[in-house]
Amino acid sequence: MTDVVDAATRSRMMSGIRGKNTSPEITLRKALFAQGFRYRIHAPHLPGKPDLVLPRYKAVILVHGCFWHGHDCRYFKVPQTRTGFWMGKINANRARDQREYAALKALGWRVLVVWECAVRAARKEEAFRLVDFVAEWLVTDAADAEISEAGVKALIAAP
Repeated sequence: MTDVVDAATRSRMMSGIRGKNTSPEITLRKALFAQGFRYRIHAPHLPGKPDLVLPRYKAVILVHGCFWHGHDCRYFKVPQTRTGFWMGKINANRARDQREYAALKALGWRVLVVWECAVRAARKEEAFRLVDFVAEWLVTDAADAEISEAGVKALIAAP
């Protein structure tokens, strides 16, 4: 299947995709700030420069895009063009995520992964209280976790 736009247009479109300050990240940051949580963003002294760092709770929050990190949800679809290239890129992102997770754990940080689909669900449904989940996780010293639109799941450390 060929691309529906020319190479210059595709290049311009792809260059507009950000890695920092994404819409799901900003949405979560604003909601946490409104609840009184204070944080640092993209801390350069930590592995992977986590999206949100809450030193008071010794916790970091990673906001992952479902496509870029290959999440198993309805928002991730394997591209039909240059499949090998894209799957290589996504698998490399997953491997880097595991390395950074292990490094953060070695430094004593708690890790919460919030998926883009969870933020989207929270925007659509009032019953999906994403910020309440995150706030409870922060203040209760709970174990590492992952939040997607399917709910909350405990993370298991990579071997």
